[in-house]
Amino acid sequence: MPFEIIPSGTNIDFIGRGKLCATLSAGLILISLAMIPVQGIRLGVDFAGGSEMQVRFEPGVTADEGMIRSALAETDVVADPSVVRFGDVSSREFLIKFKGGEDVVSGAGGEVEEPGEGSGSATASVDRVQMIEAVLSEGIGPLTVQRVDFVGPRVGAELRSDGLWALFWASLAILVYVTIRFSSRFAPGAVVAVFHDLLVTSGIFVILGLEFDLRVLAALLAIIGYSLNDTIIIYDRIRENMALRTKAALPEVLNQSVNQTLSRTVLTSGTTLTALFCLYFLGGEVIRPFAFAMLIGVAVGTYSSIYIAAPLLLLLEGESGEGFAGRKDAATS
Repeated sequence: MPFEIIPSGTNIDFIGRGKLCATLSAGLILISLAMIPVQGIRLGVDFAGGSEMQVRFEPGVTADEGMIRSALAETDVVADPSVVRFGDVSSREFLIKFKGGEDVVSGAGGEVEEPGEGSGSATASVDRVQMIEAVLSEGIGPLTVQRVDFVGPRVGAELRSDGLWALFWASLAILVYVTIRFSSRFAPGAVVAVFHDLLVTSGIFVILGLEFDLRVLAALLAIIGYSLNDTIIIYDRIRENMALRTKAALPEVLNQSVNQTLSRTVLTSGTTLTALFCLYFLGGEVIRPFAFAMLIGVAVGTYSSIYIAAPLLLLLEGESGEGFAGRKDAATS
């Protein structure tokens, strides 16, 4: 007998709440879009260009993220640096990120130029790293620079473009897969659910003013796979019930299918969220943006599989409740 956290025979009217949930989702997405002109989209060093240096303070030196930010704030070396500690609170190793890539220098009148190779911009970035090292050594204590990485704006633009194309091709592959696996009637719901998850997750990052970097992009790609997996399970049960109950109204079949897979959905999402909460609270600052994006994405992906993908199938069929022509062909295709 399979383990079920939701009792058999549960009959929650998920489809009846589809319009309300779609309205709430649309409202959240519109709010996030309205926030873009207000506070913009914060891009991390990976996408906007900048420098990243890893430093390690000598034994006996007391240092934390706040002390490093305060020391740098007292100078004009960098503006709004990101400081992340490696390991636990006793670790003396930190990662410092700041905007301004090696292929950008300030031109006359404060304008930004992008000189070609051979310019002094790389030297200027190295000089800035040396100034940061001097400021921290004087203000906090002796340290060693472990490594320094530079990401120019042009490289950041390529990363942004590649990331968007990755999301596009992943969504297109989903459309093709669902069309082959089920039928063309099911595909739009799966794709809309995936885009919904990406938009809501990104929208929450915009509303909260959080940075987008490669870790968040990796989380968004993982969310696509997780959301699709959850949707496929529900769609598979819908297809089975459509073949078995050819005279039943479509809303009834959809509700029955979602309720029958509810235990599996809750168990899978619950265990995944538990692991992600551990990553978020215990994994340290380096992994925290990825874990936070995944926490949002898993919760939203579970919600969209139930309240977006399934009701959208009903919307596309234009059902009022009395069965529809060609359902048997759709179920067996």
